[in-house]
Amino acid sequence: MESITKQSISLGWIIAIVILLPAGSVEAQNTPEGDTLTVYTLDPIVVSGRVDDLSGLTSTASTGFVGHQDLRLRPLVREGELLETVPGMILAQHSGDGKANQFFVRGFNLDHGTDFFTQVEGMPVNLRSHAHSHGYTDLNFIVPELVDHVEYKLGNYYADIGDFGSAGGAHFRLRRRFDRPIFSVGVGDNGFQRTAAAGSKDLGSGTLLAGGEWKEYNGPWTVDQNLKKHSGMLRYTWQTGQNTFSLTTLGYANGWNPSDQIPQRAVDLGLISRFGQIDTTLVGETSRYSISGNWTRSSANSSQRLDIYGIRYNLDLLMNFTYFLDNPIKGDQLRQRDRNRRVTGLNLADLRSFSFLGKNHSITNGVQLRVDRANVSLYRARERLNYATVRSDDVDQGSMSVYTEIESPWSSYFRTVAGLRGDLLRSDISSNIAANSGISTDGLVSPKLSLILAPSVTTDVYVSGGFGFHSNDGRGTVLTVDPSSGEPVSPVSPLVRSIGAEFGVRSTPLQGWRSTLAIWTVGLDSELIFIGDTGSTEPGDASRRYGVTLANFYRLLSTVTADIDVSLTRSRHLGLPRGRDHVLGSMERVIASGLTWDPSEQSDGPFAALRLRHLGGYPIIEDNSKRADSSSLLNLNAGYRLGGVRVGLSILNLLDTVGSDIAYWYGSRLPGDTAAFDGVHFHPVEPRQLRLTVSVGG
Repeated sequence: MESITKQSISLGWIIAIVILLPAGSVEAQNTPEGDTLTVYTLDPIVVSGRVDDLSGLTSTASTGFVGHQDLRLRPLVREGELLETVPGMILAQHSGDGKANQFFVRGFNLDHGTDFFTQVEGMPVNLRSHAHSHGYTDLNFIVPELVDHVEYKLGNYYADIGDFGSAGGAHFRLRRRFDRPIFSVGVGDNGFQRTAAAGSKDLGSGTLLAGGEWKEYNGPWTVDQNLKKHSGMLRYTWQTGQNTFSLTTLGYANGWNPSDQIPQRAVDLGLISRFGQIDTTLVGETSRYSISGNWTRSSANSSQRLDIYGIRYNLDLLMNFTYFLDNPIKGDQLRQRDRNRRVTGLNLADLRSFSFLGKNHSITNGVQLRVDRANVSLYRARERLNYATVRSDDVDQGSMSVYTEIESPWSSYFRTVAGLRGDLLRSDISSNIAANSGISTDGLVSPKLSLILAPSVTTDVYVSGGFGFHSNDGRGTVLTVDPSSGEPVSPVSPLVRSIGAEFGVRSTPLQGWRSTLAIWTVGLDSELIFIGDTGSTEPGDASRRYGVTLANFYRLLSTVTADIDVSLTRSRHLGLPRGRDHVLGSMERVIASGLTWDPSEQSDGPFAALRLRHLGGYPIIEDNSKRADSSSLLNLNAGYRLGGVRVGLSILNLLDTVGSDIAYWYGSRLPGDTAAFDGVHFHPVEPRQLRLTVSVGG
C-alpha cells in the first residue's frame, strides 16, 4: 500500500509539471544547429549535438562536448551510460541499478570512480571515504532529459581537475529552460515502467524549470530487483546586467534488491541460473538531496564563476560476495552504511586577459573548497540482521585547492597552456576502534603544460603532460589495526601521485568529418587502496598504462551521423616479474560506434539510433592465465515523430548476446562446500528486452 501511495504521488507531481507549464510559455533558447558551439570560458556553454570541431579552443585532443540533441536518442540501459559518450569509456554493473556503476577508461578499472572526477553543475559526485568504496560515483540520480550537455577531459593535464582526476573527468550541465514542456511514458520487459516530465516558465525576472522521473524495474533476475527510483529537479535562473544567477535543488531516492555477481561454478553445477543469486536476502536503499547556487559574470576583459553547494546523502547496502567463506554457519553477508553524509563546498574561478611581450594572454585563477562529514559503518549480518560491528567511523575531511592556468597565443599557429595546482587534504577519523582513530594531513603541487601547434586551419597538434593524484580513503591513512583480524597494519599515504603525457591531433580531413587521435601514458605511484568490504587496506604496486584512442564523428547527411571510437590499452604493474605484472580488470580494447538518423524536431517522420559497444577481454589474474571474455552489444532505438508526439521502441541487446558485464577471479564457498574454491565470479549481461516510449514535446 505504501509503495502504491508513493507511485501515485510521484506520478501526480510529474503530470502536474506538464499541466502547469503550458507550451509557448518561454522564448526559444539560442541553441546553435548541428555541431556548432558558443564558448564563454567561465560561463554556461551552449551545445547542441556532439561537438568535435574544437580547433583553437582546447588544450588537448582529449577534450570534448556532447549536447542533448545527441544524448536524447541514445538507447540507454542505465543513466550512467551517458558517460559512454566519452571516447574509450565503458560503464558496467555488478550489483543492481541502484548502486554506482563500474567505470573503465584508459586502462583503469575505476571500480566505482576512484580515478575519474565527475561533477554535476559544479557539485562533486565522487564521495570520499565512502562506506562501499573511496571515490564512489553514483550517477543514478541523473534524469537524462534534464541533461543539457556533457563536458569531458581525459588525462591529468588540466589545472581545474584535482582529486580523482588521474584518468580525467566529466561535467554534467543541466538544462535551464525548455522551448516547450516534455512528457514521456515508457513500459517494457521485466517490469520496466518509467515516467518523466519537465518544463519551464518565465517567472518574475527569470525562468523556473521543474522536472522529474519515476522508474520501476525488476530485471531478468530470479529475485526481482524491485527497483523504485524517484528523482526531481527545481531550478530558477535569472540575469541582471552582466550577471547570471541560478539556484538548483535536486532530490533522489532509490530502493532495490541487489543482483550481485555469482560464481560460474554454481551455474555450471545447475545450482542457479545465470540470473540467479546465492544470497537472496540482499537489499539496498540510497538517497541524495542537494541545493546549489551558480553565479557567472562576463565583461569585455574578464569573467568570473562561483559555485556553492550542499549535499546530503545516505546509503544502506547489504551484499555477499563470498557466501560462506569466512563464516560457514552464519554466512558472509555484510551491511555497509553511509549515514547522514553532508558535503559542502565552493568553486571560484576568475578569468582575465593581460599583455606580455606584446601578446594578449589569459589567466585563470581558481579556488576550490570541500568538506565531507559522515558516519560510515561496516557490519556482519545474517538475513538482513546485524550481529557484529566490524568498524564504525565518524569521518571529517576537508580540502582546499588553488590553481592558476595561463593560455598564451604566441602566434597564429602556436600557443601554450601552462597550469599549476596546489592541493591540501586533512582527514579526522573517530573510530570505534581507538587505535584506528587519528588525523592525517597531506599536500601536493601539480604542474601542467600543453603545447599546441596549428599547421593548418583544419588541424591542431598537441603535446601535453602533467602531474595529478587521487586521495586514499581517510580511514586507511590512520589505520594501525586490521578491524577483521586484529593484526597490525601500516597506514597508507593520504595522496597518491600520478603522472601523465599525451600526443594528440585534432583534424577535419573532410567537410563534416571530425577526428581526434591521442597517444597517451599515465603512471600511478601506488595502486594501494582501502577496501570497504573488509574495512582494511589491500596492497598494490606502482603501475604504468599506455594507450591510443581514436575518435571519429562524420556527418554523412544533414540528418545522418556516424561515429566510431577505438581505444587500445596496455597496463602493467612496475617492479613485478614479467608475466605476473598485469593490472586486474584493465580493459585492453574498447570500441564504441553508432549510426544516427535524426530529422529536425519540426519534421514528422521516422528516426533511429543504432549503437555498438565492444569490450575486449582483460586479465582477472596477474599472470594473465585467467581472462574475462570479450563481448559485443548492439542496442537500437527507433520510432516515428508525428505532430509533436514521438513513439520510440528501444531494443536493448538486440542480438541477445550472452556475456558478462564484469568478471572477477577470487575464492568463495557455497552452501554444502567443505572448502573454498577459487573461480570466476561474474555479473551477466541482461538478455534482449524491448522498451516502448511515448513522448510529447522536447
